[in-house]
Amino acid sequence: MIHRNFRPATLAASLLLAFASSPANAQQTIKLTVAAGHPLVFLWVRALDEVFIPEVDKRLAANGNKYKIEWTKAWGGTLVKLGNESKGMSDGVVDLGIVGTVFEAARFPLQSISYYTPFGSDRIDLVSSTITGLQTTVPAMGDAWNKNGLKYLAGVSLDSYHIWSTFPITKYEDLIGKKISAPGPAANWVKGTGAVGVAGSLNTYYEDVKSGVSDGAVLFATAAWGLKFHEVAPYVTKVNFGAQFGGGVAINKRRFDKLPPEVQTAIIEAGKKYDIEYPKAQAALVANRFEAMAAAGAKISEFPESERKRWADTLSPVAKIWAADMQSKGLPADQVLNGYMSGLIKGGTAVPRDWSK
Repeated sequence: MIHRNFRPATLAASLLLAFASSPANAQQTIKLTVAAGHPLVFLWVRALDEVFIPEVDKRLAANGNKYKIEWTKAWGGTLVKLGNESKGMSDGVVDLGIVGTVFEAARFPLQSISYYTPFGSDRIDLVSSTITGLQTTVPAMGDAWNKNGLKYLAGVSLDSYHIWSTFPITKYEDLIGKKISAPGPAANWVKGTGAVGVAGSLNTYYEDVKSGVSDGAVLFATAAWGLKFHEVAPYVTKVNFGAQFGGGVAINKRRFDKLPPEVQTAIIEAGKKYDIEYPKAQAALVANRFEAMAAAGAKISEFPESERKRWADTLSPVAKIWAADMQSKGLPADQVLNGYMSGLIKGGTAVPRDWSK
């Protein structure tokens, strides 16, 4: 028998209250470890901490707070070393972070294209968007992330490279007999000038010059300031080798695929936010860093455009050599080279040398 005081609305409210307070609807905490081989002083790492992570948290909160990420942060190679980030990520040592493709050319061969086309664009956003576009239109390029068990989320391009040295440079001949540190394929930029390329990275440059291992280095302003590199190499020659694609933000694909759809979406959208905010922040820092270095005693000089063209013309056809090597391994490097140069030129870059010709 139904009680005469029964109210359907009362029962419905009670059921809703019981359902809302049930364990099935309690907030779920998901643990993710995020890492980078470089320390937090570098903006691409700091943007991961100050842009990407907060954006994920914000989107999850706005979506009903059903999920919360408990972040473990491991910067400066504390969990994965520089040049080993992709393996550490694919092995599950960390879940997501920054992969320096420039230091992992064997795993990401086509992503190195900007380093074989020097004197390109100084626009960080243009370099990143061009590479990201190529990873979509050239399947072999995008598949490099999948083959390494990763999902690509955002690009990490670096502001234009210049030379910091212990001696002044007004023409490329001033490099004759000098030892210049350069990352990976960037050694090609001084090869043929009479300089001796020395392998190195941002983690070694300062001590290399201080100890006499090298006489200078090819690097970019935002990193040079973080290293206080002008203290050991006070001559700064703004050669403008161009902004470079250094890597990307990525996540372990198996881990990603197991995440709830809402969390997957938040992570993807946070990657898009990083793609917008990081280049803007990096570009804004460049002028500031040069001013700060000048105030600290650095001797900064503009490299004449005519000398820049002479330098570009004196180099071997590094891009064509690279492309031929990649093609022999079954990789569509010609398509990547043509697409990259086309992207820069369409973006308004006046290149002193078109490396695709």
